[in-house]
Amino acid sequence: MYGADIIARMQQSSDRRAGLGLALASALAFGGSGVAAKPLIEQGMDSLHVVWLRIAGAALVLLPLAWRHRALVRERPVLLAGFGVLAVAGVQAFYFAAIARIPVGVGLLIEFFGPALVLGWVRFVQRRPVTRQAAVGVLFAVTGLACVVEVWAGLGFDPLGLLLAFGAACCQCAYFVLAGHGTDAADGTAPHPLGVIAYGLIVGAVVLTVVSRPWNLRWSLLGERAELGGMRPPAWTLIVWIVLVTTVLAYLFGVLAVRRLSPPVAGVVACLEAVVATVLAWVLLAEHLGAAQIVGGALVLAGAFTAQLAAPATGSGERGEPVAGNVPRPRDEERPAPADAPPPGQPAGR
Repeated sequence: MYGADIIARMQQSSDRRAGLGLALASALAFGGSGVAAKPLIEQGMDSLHVVWLRIAGAALVLLPLAWRHRALVRERPVLLAGFGVLAVAGVQAFYFAAIARIPVGVGLLIEFFGPALVLGWVRFVQRRPVTRQAAVGVLFAVTGLACVVEVWAGLGFDPLGLLLAFGAACCQCAYFVLAGHGTDAADGTAPHPLGVIAYGLIVGAVVLTVVSRPWNLRWSLLGERAELGGMRPPAWTLIVWIVLVTTVLAYLFGVLAVRRLSPPVAGVVACLEAVVATVLAWVLLAEHLGAAQIVGGALVLAGAFTAQLAAPATGSGERGEPVAGNVPRPRDEERPAPADAPPPGQPAGR
């Protein structure tokens, strides 16, 4: 019995290490999306067209998963529609539109204000109490956000770009609120996260097709070369990177990570996405942030950490685990999830 207990603990430790590695890989993958997309936008491609290529390409890759979980269309149509419109199309469209006007790191840091907005929803809309720790997290996030946008200078960045980034944060918040209703089946089972992700991408691709009108896309731009950190890779290789690495692999790594970790722990690791994106933008795009933005970014991330770890517990008999990840790249604020629980957040910027 003692030997079996030791083996079980060793297995648990091994799973945790593997989970941390996968969560880190997911954060790294999500963090590279904005840096790869911005050269395409600066080359002349519309930001909505870049988003459409990303989401439609990922949806095409994940079609086999969608077919495998096709029962979800009948069982959870509202959930799939909400996830596709908000956590996929909404977050990505707002984020990519924002980074066309403001630095990648600033856009993603503002998006990470989403967990703080969730606590505002809980307190003022649902009228449920939040802990003092959660309030401190919101205070950190608000203070950090003020530093990031340099409010004392009359907003140090393009106001419309900042508004678009805040729209991404609101969509991320809406995803978290929606996610709390994703595991309310009578038998206590949750919809499979991979199925939700696959159909979310399909719904997002359909919505973005209507909004972005890809038939006006300048396809010839994909054959040209883009400027990225002194290199000139073909534009189509950046699209392949965005689709396969920063979307498909990022989501899959996130799912596998949260199955080995609690959602709060996976969410904290996912916050490294903002650090990764900021550093890559600094190195490859020469988007240097000042001391105020760096300090503010640290405060925003500290607030996101606290907001995720201090979210109020669900009531008796309720289930609050998210149904799927993101975006990123979310950013869970719920308690430990079952075996089929998804990755934290939306990628967001991702």
